[in-house]
Amino acid sequence: MCIKRLLFVIDWPVLQEVRLKHASGALSSYSCGIATVPIHRLNMTRQAVLSMLLLLLLLRVTGLQGSTETGSQLTELTSNGFIKVLDSGKASFIYFGNAVNPTIALFLEQLEKSVEVLGDYGILVAKVNCAKEKVPTYCTIEKVLKKVYLFRGGVMLRSFATDTVFDQNAIVAHMLFALLFHEVKYVQTPAELQNIEQAVKGRADVVLAHVQALGTAEHRAVMEAAFVYGAEYQFVLTMGGTVLQHVGVEEPGKLSAGLWFLHCKLVSRRWEPCHHSALKKPLSTVQIYTFLKLMDAPLLTEVSADPADVKTVHNHLQSPVLFLFTQRETLALDRSTAESVAWSLRGEAGVVLVHRDHPGVNVPAGHNVAYRLPAEGSRVKYLTLQDIEGVVRLFTEGDRVRLELEEEEEEEEEEEEEEHWSVLDVLDDEVSESVYRDRSVNLESHLVPALTAQTFSTAVAAAGHTVVLFYNSWDAVSMAFMQSYLEVASMLQDEADVSLALMNCGDWTEVCTNQNASQIPTVMLFSPGERPQRYNSMLGTESLHSFIRLSRMPAPLRLSSEDEAESFLRGDLSRSLSPHTPALVLGLFNSRLEPGCIAFQEACLALRGELVTGIFAEPQASQWSQQYTASLPALILSRTPDSHIHTLPLLNSSTEEVISIVKRAALHPLPELTVLNLPSYLELGRPLLILFVDRDDSESVHARQELSTLQDRGQLDHYLPCWIHLARTPAGRAVLESLLGSVPQLPALVLSQLGSEGEVFLFQAQRPLLAETVRRWLSRVQSKEEEPSGVLSDEQWGPPVPLFDFLAVMDEAVPGFAAQRTEEEEEEEEDDERADPDPDPESSPPVSTRRGALGFGMLTVKQCNRIQWLPR
Repeated sequence: MCIKRLLFVIDWPVLQEVRLKHASGALSSYSCGIATVPIHRLNMTRQAVLSMLLLLLLLRVTGLQGSTETGSQLTELTSNGFIKVLDSGKASFIYFGNAVNPTIALFLEQLEKSVEVLGDYGILVAKVNCAKEKVPTYCTIEKVLKKVYLFRGGVMLRSFATDTVFDQNAIVAHMLFALLFHEVKYVQTPAELQNIEQAVKGRADVVLAHVQALGTAEHRAVMEAAFVYGAEYQFVLTMGGTVLQHVGVEEPGKLSAGLWFLHCKLVSRRWEPCHHSALKKPLSTVQIYTFLKLMDAPLLTEVSADPADVKTVHNHLQSPVLFLFTQRETLALDRSTAESVAWSLRGEAGVVLVHRDHPGVNVPAGHNVAYRLPAEGSRVKYLTLQDIEGVVRLFTEGDRVRLELEEEEEEEEEEEEEEHWSVLDVLDDEVSESVYRDRSVNLESHLVPALTAQTFSTAVAAAGHTVVLFYNSWDAVSMAFMQSYLEVASMLQDEADVSLALMNCGDWTEVCTNQNASQIPTVMLFSPGERPQRYNSMLGTESLHSFIRLSRMPAPLRLSSEDEAESFLRGDLSRSLSPHTPALVLGLFNSRLEPGCIAFQEACLALRGELVTGIFAEPQASQWSQQYTASLPALILSRTPDSHIHTLPLLNSSTEEVISIVKRAALHPLPELTVLNLPSYLELGRPLLILFVDRDDSESVHARQELSTLQDRGQLDHYLPCWIHLARTPAGRAVLESLLGSVPQLPALVLSQLGSEGEVFLFQAQRPLLAETVRRWLSRVQSKEEEPSGVLSDEQWGPPVPLFDFLAVMDEAVPGFAAQRTEEEEEEEEDDERADPDPDPESSPPVSTRRGALGFGMLTVKQCNRIQWLPR
């Protein structure tokens, strides 16, 4: 249908205008069925297209002619129907025949496959049975079975032998080439191409395409692109020869297909040549679309931001991005160099010039180039190159060059590591390994002062909030977390009431002991007049940042009127904190003196840094709460960002019970699982019903809505329904592969049982993912009617190698030196020492034989502490 074609054009984000054409000599009208809609070189807005769609649909319904065979899309015309098609003025592609042999049967099969495709371009595809209908001129014996004809109105434009239009690609390519004959130029010599360049300089760009033969898949891709972009670019077609030498092809005979973009629109002087960019990928409709969109992108983008934060059109088009760095003193020279590189990489990679002397840019010292590949989750990689050719080779010669450059960058570090690894063999902890691997990274700690025993009390007593990290420099976890801690300091450097500091417990043991920092690392927040608040969440940047921002709010926020309570539930009083809190919790009480109110306030202090809490304990609270059907004392919980209201009773609840109630109520009924929130949901101990998606399309949204429907009905109370977005949480792909062994078609619904058997069930993709079908599937799983799609292995996730036994090494040197002693044995040893006050120095152990807590702490700090994504 023509409607499908128009929707296809609209869906392409590159098209800001929809083009329906042609004028003289080409397709002069587009139509659906027999009716005609004449449109002469019309550029339509999206609103106009929607109106046109309605008109085309009406015409499609009312304008059918002839008949369609049962189960066939190919219309069979009568003699009168054929005459009406000619009179309609629309384009039509018609085959006349009176018998079917094996060769013609294959042709008709391909012709039928082309019905819908050509219908998208406004071309009616039909056949006439000459055994029934005697159409003059075309149903003669000598022409039957051999020819197929292209008409526009009452004029026969061209006839094709059936062996020329032998498949769908050939049919579509030849039809569009014939209809666009006056717009797509065909050249055979460089002089003809140069004449076209001269004619369009200053007005339009040229798209030159080379195909080995007409009717191929590449020819079809080019013609489809010309159909859409013909009003914007001048398309030129060639079949090789010396024309390709004009665009730098040294051996034209070895090239099967290619496409070049000639930048003639920006050429102001007729003697200047048109710079050309080549499409380096196979010729297909999608690749041509992407290439033309890249040609439309800016040649060079200048930014004053970290490369990891830069988003350009190249990200959307899955194209790599090259980052070059400049500073104020060399900006003009660097910009010229960057433009030269951008021309060399046009169509292969986007080029961004980063102002590295801007305060917000943090580029590692010593690097002058960085790049980011289009792969999902790809990080920015920094390199140091000596010349422009090396930068260009980074992309023109692909992965091999990038690998060589990275190996050169790391060669010195690898030599050092080889020597060290020969001694240590392998570290027994992944955190220790990562710290060792990144030991050369210079952590910028100027925003975080190091405290001492003399400065600690003064720092934490200062106005505002002071966050202190208690750490040990030899502790791998402390040093791994240090990077996140410094990132949070950078994020909060403009906040006047927050300061971050460090306390090295290896140097100032007494300070850490006095602050009860027995676990390393520990983060505490100190506020004037309040008890220190310990941070107990994940050791990561986002989690710590949210904790500090939420801890600055009073806990609870005291509300004195109904208007303030309403504003609190809407989030007006904590608008800036909405990304950091999963819910707003409001306690309603008749009086501040009742026991439940005191327990609630203590719970709010315990939950400070996790949620935004408020309290409304005024006489008018009882009447105001009736609109939420809540009887005092009660909790009203508003989940962000949809402000969904949920009420809970609070009857004789202790502080611990209130904390448990609030934490469970704040959990989303259908959460998106992330690395940060996973532990909170695993604590519920319910089977995981996980929907895996990789995009936010209508199918994925509909699947979540169906699960939400089951959740609202209470039919998933025994499960934990949730979903994982693989684009936002790349670790979810590894989870899916571990569950099923491979990644199925998405969206995929998976049930992971929590029993000892560890069975995993996959909702089959051929079933519609609807609420009722999911409910029946879960019932079959419970009744053992469904076969599991996988089983989780019962492997233990311990350290990769045995822990190093320091005490055994001591015993090897001095037998019995590190052996455990009972109190009686120690007393006997002390008596012996007193009896022999001057023992032989050579026989005395060099250090104390007592085994203290510090020694055990050093042994256990290297044990792995991995988060287990899915229960066994």
